[in-house]
Amino acid sequence: MSEVNSTFLHPCNPWVVVWWSAAFPGLGQLHLGRYVSGLIVFIWELTSNSFAHINTAIFYSLTGQFQLAKEVLNKEWLMAYVIAYVFAMWVSYESTVEMNKLSVLADREESTITPMVLANASINYLAKRKPGLAAVWSAFAPGMGQLYSQRIFFGFFLAIFWLFLIIQSNLFEAAYFTMVGDFKQSKAVLDLQWLLFMPSIYGFGIYNAYVYAASINKIYETEQARYLKKNYQPPGFRWMNGVKKVGV
Repeated sequence: MSEVNSTFLHPCNPWVVVWWSAAFPGLGQLHLGRYVSGLIVFIWELTSNSFAHINTAIFYSLTGQFQLAKEVLNKEWLMAYVIAYVFAMWVSYESTVEMNKLSVLADREESTITPMVLANASINYLAKRKPGLAAVWSAFAPGMGQLYSQRIFFGFFLAIFWLFLIIQSNLFEAAYFTMVGDFKQSKAVLDLQWLLFMPSIYGFGIYNAYVYAASINKIYETEQARYLKKNYQPPGFRWMNGVKKVGV
């Protein structure tokens, strides 16, 4: 735990993490808390996808315009994208399996849990959060749910990137033209290449905020249980035949 972020080991379904890496390479590692490697793959995917025009080609393919899809694709950048895509899914699965093992070991060894960090930049502490509320805030804008759960660094990253996508895709401008009934102009101003990044980021923001809040609640309960056991439970306390007994 630092003053701007909390990272912890918690069990994850490897295939769920792989799915997020398939939706947007880098998201799987970011979900696990592997921020450096996740950001590297994230930027790699964003760059190669943009130069290869993959999102635009996907849109043309889904609308039956296969010739346009073939014309818009940049083959050289496409190969760079494929490498990032496959690597992201593979490393997500491997990392999740290893971190699940470490999570079990940490729980059995009762590894130290830091409940609070005081620093000049900020204050971070363990506290119960409402997972549903975290998901709702992220539904308004990805990153808000993470900020609610005291993940300042990660929440800031998601919020800034979401704002960047809105600007690059001209989403608000298209929404304005839609509201005034000018649908032709609304379609004309939209940048599909950037717009199609948004569903993955939006869904991930909601899911990650919910899972993190639920996980941090478990960490909080574990820390409280250890504190009460250490400071208030008699040394001879034990269970025998389902009945509480205190030894001499």
